Amino acid sequence: MAEPSVPILMYHAVATDPNEATRVLSVSPDAFARQMAIIGESGCTPLRTDDLAARWRDGRPLPERPVLITFDDGYEGVHRHALPVLAKHGFPATVFVSTGWIRGAHDMGGGLDAMLDWDQVRELAAAGIEIGGHTHTHPQLDQLDDSALRHELIHSREIVGDELGTVPLSLAYPYGYSSRRVRRAVRETGYGQALAVNNGLARRRQGPYALTRLTVRRATTTEEFERLVQGRAIARDFARDRALTKGYALVRRARQVRRKVSRSRV
Repeated sequence: MAEPSVPILMYHAVATDPNEATRVLSVSPDAFARQMAIIGESGCTPLRTDDLAARWRDGRPLPERPVLITFDDGYEGVHRHALPVLAKHGFPATVFVSTGWIRGAHDMGGGLDAMLDWDQVRELAAAGIEIGGHTHTHPQLDQLDDSALRHELIHSREIVGDELGTVPLSLAYPYGYSSRRVRRAVRETGYGQALAVNNGLARRRQGPYALTRLTVRRATTTEEFERLVQGRAIARDFARDRALTKGYALVRRARQVRRKVSRSRV
């Protein structure tokens, strides 16, 4: 029997009039409502990230046609526009928050658009939405030294714990970037699972710290979204993204090598 594959949808902002920094990776409220209706009509079963990972960890079966709905960064439109639609359908979801971008006592001022505040985050959690970690300042984790890496992971986890009363078990890598060193640190700092991007379907063999997601953006058409949910034509729809990712990976590896050489000369 073929290994089950799961579409994990990655959203960012849900906004009528997003700014230029978030426009490409945003969806309109109307588009989001249509997309959730497609999920409902297709017979899919939405899960939270912690639920999927626990089922795979324990060897429990998945429900019929599982799908995950996830949001990165913590934009205010997730509360304003997405939460009512999710509640209407009874869908669970996961919101990964960068704690230094959430409005309130820990705000570092780096949010790209209107961000959630902690009261809104608590309302999302009370509605059954899983609140996951997305670091504190949203850096490229694989470019940090060990001390800065662990601070980003631990500090954000502690803030969510202080604000919500429970620490996050799931993490999404900012920009989708990780490495073996980063994944080890994520595990050691208490996260049970972590999501990348890679624009493919998630499978158990990827391991709990490198689960693949599918990007939903403003340009995603209804037909493309239906294919994402059905797990069809993924390679074709994301061919350009994968080519760009491979090219940038070479650039980033070169930067890492230069940094290591510079540190060795100090």
